[in-house]
Amino acid sequence: MRGPLPPPSATGVRIAGDRFQWLVAWEACVAALLDFASGVVNPIVGIGVEVDGVGNLDDVVIHRGRPPHTHKQVKYTVGSATPVNTAYLTDPSRTGGPSILAKMATAWKALRVAEELTELAIVTNRQADQKDLLMQGRDSRTGLLVPKAAEGGPRSAKGRARLQWASAAGLSEAELLDLLAVLQFDLGYDPERLEKVVSLEMTVAGLRGDSAAISSGIDFVVDQVIAGRRELTLGAIQEAIEARGLRVDSARATVSIATLRPDPLAQHALHAIDWVDRFEGEDANLKRHPRPPATWAELQAEIQAIPSQLGSVKRVVVTGSMRLAPAFAVGAALRMVYGFDVAAVQRGELWRSDAPYATSATPAATERAIDQGDDLAIAIEVSAPIGEAVTDWIRERALPVRRLVVIGPASGPRDNAVAGAGEACALAAGIRDAVRQQVKGHSRIHLFIAAPMALALLLGHRWNRVAPTVVYEDLAALGYEAAFSVTS
Repeated sequence: MRGPLPPPSATGVRIAGDRFQWLVAWEACVAALLDFASGVVNPIVGIGVEVDGVGNLDDVVIHRGRPPHTHKQVKYTVGSATPVNTAYLTDPSRTGGPSILAKMATAWKALRVAEELTELAIVTNRQADQKDLLMQGRDSRTGLLVPKAAEGGPRSAKGRARLQWASAAGLSEAELLDLLAVLQFDLGYDPERLEKVVSLEMTVAGLRGDSAAISSGIDFVVDQVIAGRRELTLGAIQEAIEARGLRVDSARATVSIATLRPDPLAQHALHAIDWVDRFEGEDANLKRHPRPPATWAELQAEIQAIPSQLGSVKRVVVTGSMRLAPAFAVGAALRMVYGFDVAAVQRGELWRSDAPYATSATPAATERAIDQGDDLAIAIEVSAPIGEAVTDWIRERALPVRRLVVIGPASGPRDNAVAGAGEACALAAGIRDAVRQQVKGHSRIHLFIAAPMALALLLGHRWNRVAPTVVYEDLAALGYEAAFSVTS
């Protein structure tokens, strides 16, 4: 058992802070790769590190094809005693110098003169003080304090807080609100959490996402800074990727589908669908059904429109957070027979529809008589057994089903039943082939799925020459609900 660590030395704190800053810079480098692969409208074209002439916002500068560029100030701490609040931002420095907010305001004024548009960010592992009047209104999606910070008149509690901030920054209240409209508070990014984000981004970009690969990327940034190169071009980043052996897959455009929680990669996607606020439930674990007036039909229409948003792009990686019915529907919208090649991250690995495998898997299949109609029900149980629950629910709801066929791996359902991309493709192909045999004599399928999300995507991707299919979403204790109707 590990005991408590002694307080870090000043050198240790400085080294940890530097590594955190270089990690932020490397994350920006990976984001540039994602933008390039997706062909976004205003991509990142270079990264500045400790750039001269931009005051207190010089740690990491993200240069885009055209403004706004993003200037980031990175603040690291080994303790969490001081959250980000009014005191942290407006108190003078320990030596009596300007406050953090005053320094940022000065830099912002200079940048407004030098640049047509600009975005600012303070990136720190400190948490927001939820008791602070202005910080508690931070929008977790944008990192901005507005519009909440602008609420209330000058005599309100928020108005008095604004006046305090404006005075400390040397700004008028109107200028303060202009500053807060472009100042993102990227908070709570402890190194471990940031590394998880970077690992995800690297995997999506077709790179290795392990800790050694992340360290190699950080080393690239450090080497450039030591060599006096403060501007990291896209070309230099791409050369470093190849020289360091980080690439494992060719670049793909990103399609972001967020229904459970915001997708940090959405801003780098060629096309993005954000339904987080249109699903019921405050917690991601509770989001299973569209919040009225939103409907499954509306979500399906947006999913089916994805190909029209991609132009000539056919190789995509799907990011975000989805349950199984939307994942299947996205795969069906980007089907193999339409010429698409899809991928998604599962357990830190890119499960690709073009992953090689020797032969299709032969799944186990068991049949249950229902005798309530002429349709066929299919229960895909890969990660968990659902046959009994689906049988009971079909009978309870009197679905017009003649029989239910339960299909899964020959070794039985379990949470690690699929080891990787090759096995996932082999199983998806095998399940589809089994359904093709079972559907003979039926004109419609009712589909229930318990599988890894990426497998549901790959299954929808291969779903052709079967039958029109109603895909059901698992509502936990409430049973199931018809979500999408997929043609075949």
